[in-house]
Amino acid sequence: MAVTPSHILGMNARYKYTRLNSSKSKSYGFSKLQTKVLLNSHDIPTAQVYHVFTSLQDLDDVNWEIIPAPFVIKPASGSAGKGIIVVTKKIANQSTWITSDNEHLSEDDMDLHVSNILDGEFSTWGSSHKAIVEEMIPSHPALLKYSYRGTPDIRVIVFNSVPIMAMARIPTKESHGRANLDKGAIALGIDLATGISTYGLYGKSTHISRFPHNNKKVNGIMIPEWSKVLKTAVEAATVAGYTFMGADLFIHPEKGPMIVELNGFPGLSIQLANRSGLKRRLERVEGLDVRDAEHGVKIAQALFAEHFSDNIKAEGGITIIPTEPTVTVYGDHKEKQIVTGLVNTGRSRSAISMKLAEELGLLDFDDLLWQQKEVEGKVPVVEVTYSVKDKKHKTAMVVTRRLDRSKHKVELGRKDTTGFLIGDTE
Repeated sequence: MAVTPSHILGMNARYKYTRLNSSKSKSYGFSKLQTKVLLNSHDIPTAQVYHVFTSLQDLDDVNWEIIPAPFVIKPASGSAGKGIIVVTKKIANQSTWITSDNEHLSEDDMDLHVSNILDGEFSTWGSSHKAIVEEMIPSHPALLKYSYRGTPDIRVIVFNSVPIMAMARIPTKESHGRANLDKGAIALGIDLATGISTYGLYGKSTHISRFPHNNKKVNGIMIPEWSKVLKTAVEAATVAGYTFMGADLFIHPEKGPMIVELNGFPGLSIQLANRSGLKRRLERVEGLDVRDAEHGVKIAQALFAEHFSDNIKAEGGITIIPTEPTVTVYGDHKEKQIVTGLVNTGRSRSAISMKLAEELGLLDFDDLLWQQKEVEGKVPVVEVTYSVKDKKHKTAMVVTRRLDRSKHKVELGRKDTTGFLIGDTE
């Protein structure tokens, strides 16, 4: 699937969205330390800070021996992984530490690196330079087997409190164990609905279908705690006051998703990793009334589902459904109704009878996804769980009175018939 040029967000067009952020929110993108203080004050998980250096005099106060390894030394205002040292362990009974690059460091080596950070060698913004020593987040076991030494991270682009695109960045030998695409890390596009990887990008230009170091497929990887990853990203954007931003997260094996940093000027390679443009997605959520993080995640999963998990399952045999399938629709309280549906490829989004939606408790006007303009006027869009041929799905459906008068209480549009063959019989 090629990226449609008219849907791509370029660097100049990005300014339309970055300028929506306040100067206060932008400041969090320039200071990892300020971001951590904010996140901690709102109980949003982030790495624990062990020590902060604001001047060379602070080196007199640090005791490297008592800082628990593994840990990370980084500039408070760096970018693109500049100046980051990952210390993986301390050699027992020696004042020697080993890095992720298998280098041996002494206390003097670490003091020198902190001094370089304070001198501004790695900082991108500002004239006041600080260094941070913080907890190293270990890789989640589900992702560890794909990574070379370092911890994979997840980048989520958020706009108007809705996640609109995401990718995983996987460290490689070429990137020296860093999740840095500029250095040769691998990016995996992710289906927002399921958290399943879709496509692979080596560095910032080479599309791949398998990991070069182990020949494993880049698609079909389930990102753990996916809905929580998306919700955490939106919550971070909200407390920092961002309208448009990128959130970078690690997934801790026990603690779950943790914010690494917030970026008010996120890079645009995420579009290549997903083979999809940001521009169209931004336009689709602009102006939507989003109540909270959970609502924003629901909207994202309804609007931007790739149905990639269906494509994976289809490899074992494609399911055939009739043009008038039997559809089981589930209510808010586990009740269900079995109705006659209609495959209507003239529709993009599926539709449900208003009467059926009311009977199943789906039409709660305080919990709508959004409202959409149809021929009959502005109508609600709700989240619906249904099954066809014993395959359960969750999607967004337009609620319409027109189907109240039809024998077809559900119409399945193009978005919900991907991966099926349409036949004439059950």
